[in-house]
Amino acid sequence: MSFRLAAYAVCIEDGRVLIARHVSPKGESTWTLPGGRVEHGEDPFDAVIREVAEETGCDAVVERLLGVDSRVIPAAERAIPGGPEHQNVGIFYWVRIVGGQLRPEPDGEIAESVWAPILDVANLRRSSLVDIGLALAQTLPATGHVAPVPVGGLIQH
Repeated sequence: MSFRLAAYAVCIEDGRVLIARHVSPKGESTWTLPGGRVEHGEDPFDAVIREVAEETGCDAVVERLLGVDSRVIPAAERAIPGGPEHQNVGIFYWVRIVGGQLRPEPDGEIAESVWAPILDVANLRRSSLVDIGLALAQTLPATGHVAPVPVGGLIQH
């Protein structure tokens, strides 16, 4: 089984959430939260700030820890054909944008970042990470854990 530790930013302002459009090497487009892999030896707190800057062009500060999500993606459902099962552990932070300007990720897979009305998110093809992040932000569970989000239809791994 492969494994990845990642840090994700939940940025909410005026009923809108900051989301990023990820375009896979195959050209498939999926909306996700800004964030990604925690590098070897990197603190997830620092990783989320770095990832927001890299992917969106914005400067962020962490307001609070929201929670942690752990999911196992079966080998048959992975984007990488023939790959093993994959576990992704995501640490979700509530962040506030304090500067910068939205732009595509230079030489990356994020084609654009936008402030989307939260009510419109349900109609977008998106990563389940978006739903997990919004659920954590809206409920602020003391455990830092929310129920898994079923994948299918508009909701992807």
